[in-house]
Amino acid sequence: MSAEDKKENIEVWEDLVHIKDLTISLAICSVTSLGGYLIAPDSQQPLIYGLIGAVSGFIISTIIVTPKRNFSYTDEE
Repeated sequence: MSAEDKKENIEVWEDLVHIKDLTISLAICSVTSLGGYLIAPDSQQPLIYGLIGAVSGFIISTIIVTPKRNFSYTDEE
């Protein structure tokens, strides 16, 4: 791994994450969660709408940010 790659990645839970992708995902999930919370109609509904917003933000993030990891399987016999 080059020095430039180390600048662009941070370690999260013992895995390297690209800073730009992490920022985009956090922004998407924050906007959808807060948006769901704020548009909730009753006093009992904000939790449900916020959770739906969080799940939809997660789904959008998985579509936009693609994995960059390559796996190779070796047959050890």
